[in-house]
Amino acid sequence: MTTNQPSPEAETTVDARGATCPGPLMDLIAEIRAVDTGTVIALLSDAENSKTEVQEWADESGNEITDIVDGEDHYRIHVRKQ
Repeated sequence: MTTNQPSPEAETTVDARGATCPGPLMDLIAEIRAVDTGTVIALLSDAENSKTEVQEWADESGNEITDIVDGEDHYRIHVRKQ
């Protein structure tokens, strides 16, 4: 699910809170495919494995993790499409 309220430093936000893995990563990949190169997407996820899964996917796909914030109840992971 994508919201229309971007987070700071992100041009679009994918709110995957409440989804179990690999749902948050699949939502992120769908959004990455829909945006232009250079776009920063914020993924919001409360799934414990999201930080690891998104980092591994970014390393394999060539996209860039620009920030990971460990909030009180969810992670905010910023990804730049390369």
